[in-house]
Amino acid sequence: MSSSAGRKVLAASIVASGMAFLDSTIVTVAAPHIVEDLGGGFSGMQWVLDGYLLTLGSLVLVGGALGDLVGKRRIFLTGTIGFAVASVLCGLAPNLPLLVAARMLQGAAAALLVPTSLALLNAVFSGDDRGRAIGAWSGLSGVFTALGPFVGGALVDAFPFGWRLAFLINVPLAVAVVWLARQALPDLPGNRTSEPLISQLDLAGAALATVGLGLVIGPLIEIDALGVRAWPIVAFGVALLVAFVVVQARRTRSGKPPPMIPLTLFSVRSFSVANLVTFVVYGALSAGIFLVTVFVQLAMGYSALAAGAAGLPVTVLLALFSSRVGGLVSRWGPRWFLTAGPIVMALGLIWLSTLAPGSTYVASVLPAMTLFAIGLVLVVAPVTTAALIDIGPAQSGTASGVNNAVARVAGLIAIAVLPAAAGISASGTGLEEGFHASLLMASGLCAVGGIIAAVGFRSQKNAPQVS
Repeated sequence: MSSSAGRKVLAASIVASGMAFLDSTIVTVAAPHIVEDLGGGFSGMQWVLDGYLLTLGSLVLVGGALGDLVGKRRIFLTGTIGFAVASVLCGLAPNLPLLVAARMLQGAAAALLVPTSLALLNAVFSGDDRGRAIGAWSGLSGVFTALGPFVGGALVDAFPFGWRLAFLINVPLAVAVVWLARQALPDLPGNRTSEPLISQLDLAGAALATVGLGLVIGPLIEIDALGVRAWPIVAFGVALLVAFVVVQARRTRSGKPPPMIPLTLFSVRSFSVANLVTFVVYGALSAGIFLVTVFVQLAMGYSALAAGAAGLPVTVLLALFSSRVGGLVSRWGPRWFLTAGPIVMALGLIWLSTLAPGSTYVASVLPAMTLFAIGLVLVVAPVTTAALIDIGPAQSGTASGVNNAVARVAGLIAIAVLPAAAGISASGTGLEEGFHASLLMASGLCAVGGIIAAVGFRSQKNAPQVS
């Protein structure tokens, strides 16, 4: 951490993953303006967000495995360049279907760079520096995520087609990442064998996960148009996801080809509990940020920039404290951070659920978002560290891929399910009542995450590593 090369590696990792996380939230504030320009209503906003999360969540496991096989540096750079190309396609998209398709390409590229960006730190740094580096990665990547609505709002308000710039801004960031990586990042060769690469990847598992998730979330987004016809499609999607788990179990036993998710990872208690916490808390986080950002614009009359500024407390507190919190986890363990953090997030979401037309920023939005941000600071770095702390370097790429997949899939499902469950229609009717109900549901998920952490985590001294 004190060397020039170490700082450059850390910077490349943070900017690359932050670019992908930024894009997942920068679009949130721009979404109303995208559908105003291209059409699509409330469901169009959901598709613009979930198209990205679908491929990111289902393919990030393949990205982590590719990093382990081919080499983390090579896959990291490939994902960064691919992300920049897909961002240009998004910025030039002439209609909503092509934009959603380009977003899916973006998600596929992000699936390469996000897990390898974290696995690079696990491979390059050691000892206390590893915890500090992961803490900095988690916190500052979270800052990029939180900056998304603010940056998106500034661009949308400043330029007639500002939502297009919200995608094109990724190009200079990608150039900076490639430059930093070529300056300082070691080669880090993979563990690929002499067999053809395709035989070492679980492509059938990737297909089952992608199609299964798509068939679950798609009908839920379009539930108004499909009606009862949605449920057989959802059931088939669930069946494909069950088949995915069966395939993973068989390939865990046989090892040929290696499964996307080696189920032996879940024999490590800290990994299993961390991923359960990740699923419920990040689902609540994704749906909450989406709904608050849309609500303050459509129901409270905020400009895009003001809507983005609503998340400023998250940005500031993550920047100031996440790295410090991450450094403490290796000494104190994750249990109490991940118990208190989700509970505080839940209280913040309950407060945010009281927002209504006429609520002021200073009296309502700012204190509620600040409380929510305090809880998030206690979650972001500790849950990432907890997921990897007992995993050996040989499987760090796969393990980080699983944890990232869990977070993205949680957001994917929550953005599709919570608005529909709360009665928000595809056209946006029922937004005010549905907003309040959705945020109360999200607060319940956070509370469940805190309970899981309190019960599930134990002392990690002498915990066995899976290598």
